[in-house]
Amino acid sequence: MFKTMKRWALIAPLLAAAIPATAADVTWQVPTSVPEGSPFYVNFLERFADNVDLLTSGRVEIEPFGAGVLVPALQVYDGVRDGIIQAGHSTPSYLVNQDPINAVFAGFPGGMGPEAYITWIYEDGGKEALYDLRASEGFKSLVVGIGSSEIMAHSNVPIKTAADLKGMKYRTSGPWAEVMREYFGAVPTVVPPGEIYTLLQRKGVDLIEWGPPSANLPEGFHEAAKYIIVPGVHQPTFLWEVVLKQETWDALDDDLKPLIEKAAEITTMEGLIHFYSADVKAMETYRSGKNEIITLDPAFVTELTDAGVDWITKKAEAEKEAGKPAMDELLTRYKAFEATWSAESKYLIRNQD
Repeated sequence: MFKTMKRWALIAPLLAAAIPATAADVTWQVPTSVPEGSPFYVNFLERFADNVDLLTSGRVEIEPFGAGVLVPALQVYDGVRDGIIQAGHSTPSYLVNQDPINAVFAGFPGGMGPEAYITWIYEDGGKEALYDLRASEGFKSLVVGIGSSEIMAHSNVPIKTAADLKGMKYRTSGPWAEVMREYFGAVPTVVPPGEIYTLLQRKGVDLIEWGPPSANLPEGFHEAAKYIIVPGVHQPTFLWEVVLKQETWDALDDDLKPLIEKAAEITTMEGLIHFYSADVKAMETYRSGKNEIITLDPAFVTELTDAGVDWITKKAEAEKEAGKPAMDELLTRYKAFEATWSAESKYLIRNQD
């Protein structure tokens, strides 16, 4: 995988130099689910736009738009389906309530971390499974962003045990919202990304989760709440994608399609590496500030993890009993790879205290 990435990185400048610059043949306006300037906007969508421009020698132009400009933040998929926008950038997390199979791709408590997950996506069938799912919905999907582990919460109250979560108003989404409500008695609240800071600052919720350390830092959540709770067991990793109607993709010149797909892959690899670098620097900033960082006891982490695995397993079983076996089959393949990774990856050096 990384040898292929390196080869494309070397070839891309030669391709750009060999083909004269021309006006774009294709222009897509692509809104995302986060505000303009957000690390997800910059690190994923703007980076993708730049890589597409480079690899297609300007023949395809991606015009990024922040949340709410063309469609509401949580309605990107609907906007593409309804023909309001040509393409959209969002995360399967926002589709879990519509179809729980999206939880496997969204990242879920007890699931794989970014190191294993990106390997599963690109080398062991994860990407193909996602693309098949989107094709069944009439979409062409491009993975454009896999992220590092998130901060579990910026909180106005200390959280150290399961009992501390009971009755807490928790801004979250996706599988974690279901786990919080069903297993720990918390009260999940879903709001668009642009509203999270104000909600936390005004104590409209007790705690919030959003992204990895470096994505949360510019949002100022650490200034609005005293406590920072880690590790991000609720979201060990996450995935963002660009979706467009299949007919929009089919209308492209055939020589452009592999270039755009490669731009998406390069974006994902670069984006994750960027998060790794920026996150450790953000954690240094948090530790040197006024926040209290709470690292959860391993037993509590296991309790949260087990709840997440139990939740998604039961969801898959319920889907199968309802005559929809796809989620159960996908989760079985996911767990098989995760088990192999867990058993055989201990040779890796990870440089942790």
